[in-house]
Amino acid sequence: MLKGLYQSASAMLPRLKQQEAIANNLANASSPGFRKDMIFTQELSRAQAKQTIRKTDWENPMIDQVYTSFEQGPLDKTENALDLAIEGDGFFVYETETGETVYSRAGNLAIDTQGYLVNADGQRLQSDGGAISVGTGTVSVSEAGQVSVDNVLQASIQVVDFDDKTILEKSGSTGFTPPEGIEPAAAVNFAIRQGYLETANVEIIQEMVNMIISYRNYEADAQATKAQDESLAKLMANVGRL
Repeated sequence: MLKGLYQSASAMLPRLKQQEAIANNLANASSPGFRKDMIFTQELSRAQAKQTIRKTDWENPMIDQVYTSFEQGPLDKTENALDLAIEGDGFFVYETETGETVYSRAGNLAIDTQGYLVNADGQRLQSDGGAISVGTGTVSVSEAGQVSVDNVLQASIQVVDFDDKTILEKSGSTGFTPPEGIEPAAAVNFAIRQGYLETANVEIIQEMVNMIISYRNYEADAQATKAQDESLAKLMANVGRL
């Protein structure tokens, strides 16, 4: 009976993590370039379980891994010259105020007080030669990423990609950073669309359905745990009388 109690309680833990991931996806459904998180859960075999370090004495070890979906999001036409979207593979490169590099699919840009193209977090968009300055002129961007101001070429947007995107860690709501020592390569299969934004790859209805299913499964495990706990209490009471 204790084994069944532990199994039901252990099954509830991944559901909590799934609820957190879904809630975060829904909260960022309107964030350009956001990439949704998903949960992979697998019960370990007896051999694997024996080799896994337990977090608690009662918990049955499981694989409950959060991973990010890098599926392309829909492109939303805004007709704003400072809105850019990558169609295909790759990431924009941004530099923070502290000199750190962040990679992102978000292209909702603005011009800062010094004339540089920046994202919503004030991070400067990078070219192969550094930050891109456009001043106060009319900005146009080609599909290859060439930035012109008043029809004069200024720079070429740096678009990079990673062979293994699963190694990337989230930085903020739409940014990513690789592990130390991992460098990106120049992206190949892409086109930059000016006047468009790539929306989050979150399907709100599907996320709501997933949230309901996850909650129902959590509720079922909770009820099973409660029923087994009550049965165990009755058993102990009867044994005590004998």
